[in-house]
Amino acid sequence: MKEYTTENIRNVVLASHSSSGKTVLVEAFAHFTSVTTRLGKIQDGSTIADFEEEEVRRGISLSTAVVPIEYKNCKINILDTPGYTDFVGEMISAMRVADGVLILVDAVAGAEVGTEVAINYAEKFNLPRFIVVNKMDRENANFYKTIETIAEASQMRLINVQLPLGEGGQAFKGVIDLLTMKAYRGDGKQASEIPAGLVDDAETARMALIEAAAEGEDALLEKYLEGAELSAEEIARGLRKAVQAGAFAPVFVAAGGAEIGLAPLLDSIVGLFPSPADVPPAKADGSNGEEELRCSDSGPMAAYVWKTTADPFVGKITYFRIYSGVVNSDTKVWNQTKKTEERFGTISLIRGKDQIPMKNIHSGDIAAVPKLSATATGDTLCDRSHAISLFVPDYPNALYRVAVSPKTQADAGKLSPTLTRLCEEDMTLSWNQEQSTNQTILKGMGDQHIDVAIRKAETKFQTNLLTIEPKVPYLETINKIGQAQYRHKKQSGGSGQFGEVHLRVEPLPEGDFEFVNEVFGGAVSSSYMPAIEKGVRSVMKNGVIAGYPVIKIKVAVTDGKEHPVDSKPVAFEIAARECFKLAFKEAKPVLMEPIMNVRITVPEANMGDVLGDLNTKRAKVQGMDTDHGRSVVTAQVPMAEMQKYTAELRSITGGRGIFAMELSHYEVVPNNVAQEVVAARQKELEARKEE
Repeated sequence: MKEYTTENIRNVVLASHSSSGKTVLVEAFAHFTSVTTRLGKIQDGSTIADFEEEEVRRGISLSTAVVPIEYKNCKINILDTPGYTDFVGEMISAMRVADGVLILVDAVAGAEVGTEVAINYAEKFNLPRFIVVNKMDRENANFYKTIETIAEASQMRLINVQLPLGEGGQAFKGVIDLLTMKAYRGDGKQASEIPAGLVDDAETARMALIEAAAEGEDALLEKYLEGAELSAEEIARGLRKAVQAGAFAPVFVAAGGAEIGLAPLLDSIVGLFPSPADVPPAKADGSNGEEELRCSDSGPMAAYVWKTTADPFVGKITYFRIYSGVVNSDTKVWNQTKKTEERFGTISLIRGKDQIPMKNIHSGDIAAVPKLSATATGDTLCDRSHAISLFVPDYPNALYRVAVSPKTQADAGKLSPTLTRLCEEDMTLSWNQEQSTNQTILKGMGDQHIDVAIRKAETKFQTNLLTIEPKVPYLETINKIGQAQYRHKKQSGGSGQFGEVHLRVEPLPEGDFEFVNEVFGGAVSSSYMPAIEKGVRSVMKNGVIAGYPVIKIKVAVTDGKEHPVDSKPVAFEIAARECFKLAFKEAKPVLMEPIMNVRITVPEANMGDVLGDLNTKRAKVQGMDTDHGRSVVTAQVPMAEMQKYTAELRSITGGRGIFAMELSHYEVVPNNVAQEVVAARQKELEARKEE
């Protein structure tokens, strides 16, 4: 592939609900532009974009694939994103480096949850967008009904740029282009006259298009309002400006699988979407505050790493987009995020799984480089002499948790590095060590997301993992003052052990732990206080009633006794441990559980079922609202009740519901629930003893 300068590059992301035909449309584009000699199929795993073994096995896209094509002296970098909501992080990363979005909508199913998610993120990134009514060759396809569903799901203004030439099955023959007022059958290479029966509809739609195009430029609007006719060049110019300003979304028609409507759509991608040189300058944090980076080869080198993958043969592959300057093979760059230098080997353009070596990559282009040691997704690469940081987008909080453990002893040493690598690749994955339950927790967007990550750990990092439902990180505390004393005495010939401790425990409203010495008269030497505190803390770490950490407690040493010969720090540590347990049990101990702030967005028809389900989960509904025609419930729900909510909500709403949650606070567990938790914990401890 030849080198393309900034003005001749288009970075376009395909986003939509799952099964709207993104991957097949990419395949059709590749075949139409002679990248491939035949049309690949998802069923036999022969598409360019879905090349990973797991994608072929499941029949869905799991990660963003880059497929550059050449069309009319332009290079179009197509980013094919997964439509399944578990992999929304891939779509966010792709939109971060794109300059335009094709939002595909199934002509039978209409706008779905994934459609709304794609539209919302396109608006968030302020990207120009096309709506493509795809799969028009399906039986029962309905163009106008599909447009209505999009209008209901979004406040976005829609303007038809094309109309279908027939609808559904064999009746769909091509598209009517309202700019040229010609019909384009099949792939759209040849123009023909519009059938007589469709001319009136086309004329009416063209008037709406001209009016919208006039709004793109003040001079054109003034001319239009004066009643003067706009030329084809003026309409195209106004339309381009209006689309790039996000004033409306033009609507196109296609059938990727049948290769219908491709040429007019590609013409519009080249003609209406901005090149990287046309978009507003990128904002970056420099040494003197915020600065703007205009996309130009002559600017300081700056690139954003939007994706990293592990390749079993090549190693780590780092995908980046250049926002300023030129990147050359065999050069050194500065990673401003990690504050380290990286060496670039051979830079490549990526097309699916294939790498096309290049010497130079121009500003605005997307490329990849292998074997960078420290660089991860979200990092900024730049000149060391002009250090800057590009912004990292916000990713949604992980919603689904599993506890992971190594399958064998050999896997144990690889657990931490593997999880770290997985999370470096995917910004919506995270992991942590939960101290209160002593489990390693992996968090993602759903069960499919976690399952794919576990399989990736096995196939790419040779680390076999087991997963179970995680324990809830309960905490223990007290509700009143408790006192106790304990004497530890051990005599076994020679020097013995002696220590007596009197403790008072009381609730601590502010803070988690306070230790005070209230001994007067020297009954216990101050030199033994660290040992007493150590004993108390060791019990707090492992809990008293159910084995969970103790918080919000004040411990006071009120009295005690020591022996001039037998007293030792270890004796007072043991005495403090046992004394604290007794005092804690006297102070009306309770369990505390994490309470989550939950926001659930569902179709109005599912609202009753969702509220009924929340009532079974000890939820406190905080409010109900509507957002773009969908119902929104906000509630506070115990984490224990939300462990499997991703799958449950999907079942209740048929996949049309989404939710977000984050930790709010801890609350006392109801007595009946606490008894079950304590009993389960005791049973677990007994089972361990038997082992």
